[in-house]
Amino acid sequence: MLEQLYNALFVGSVYALFALGFALVFSVLDILNLAHPTTFMLGAFAAYFAMTAVGLPWYVAGVLAFFVCGAFGIALDRIAFAPLRRRSAPGLSAMISSLAVTLIVVRLIELRYGGDFITFPAGAVPSLVLRIGDAVLEGIRLGIVVLSIVLMLGLTYVVRRTQLGRDLRALAENPRAARILGVDVDRAISATFFVSSALGGLAGVLLAFAYNTLDSRMGLPLELRAFTVMVVGGMGSLPGAVIGAYILGLGEVASLVYLPTELRDAFAFGLLFLVLIVRPTGLLGHRAADRV
Repeated sequence: MLEQLYNALFVGSVYALFALGFALVFSVLDILNLAHPTTFMLGAFAAYFAMTAVGLPWYVAGVLAFFVCGAFGIALDRIAFAPLRRRSAPGLSAMISSLAVTLIVVRLIELRYGGDFITFPAGAVPSLVLRIGDAVLEGIRLGIVVLSIVLMLGLTYVVRRTQLGRDLRALAENPRAARILGVDVDRAISATFFVSSALGGLAGVLLAFAYNTLDSRMGLPLELRAFTVMVVGGMGSLPGAVIGAYILGLGEVASLVYLPTELRDAFAFGLLFLVLIVRPTGLLGHRAADRV
């Protein structure tokens, strides 16, 4: 039982980091960034490149991937979203633009590394096994859970207690009013994309470390999950996205234990569907002005 709960926390933590970045952009800018799964994949490949081509240790490669993905997020905004924002283009245009970036980046990665699964060099990521009673816990996954929780608490503090967080909340409520009140809107948007993409990329790094495998399309299965947990948690609610992610992780692990493998997704998403039946606005759904 302890081992299954541990697995649910691990899966939920990765989903939560990924969904947080997805929800952050939506909560501030009211757009769906369909390039977010690409950032997830890019983080894993950035760490892989740093470890194999440069020879950096795994923990340095992870930090480097965090900042590389953050920089990619800023570039993504300048290329795919900012021109459309200046022209007051509809949200669908932004979704198509981000999808185009996804296709381009995935294809470039495939040209360099191919489309098959690849693994890290043997021994590149340390393996530590903990035994608690009959439960066998992998140290790397336990570290991922702890790191994910720390990062989520840190983001919550930034959003709620810092000047940057106040700027983001003002931008989410009314961009024009925020600009009139002296908020550096461009800086706030860049910060939003940096944090969102850095968290998404780090989630990809952590998942690749845990499973010792990565491929060019590894982020695509998480896109539907991130959107689902965001809806269940309350569109644009960061705490809601975290709660929804852990519910989904718990549902997936429970389905693997008690149901045939084929019913894993049906059970997990059915669980989230029941949450929406009980509370259509999501667990923490509220007014758009208070989303962040």
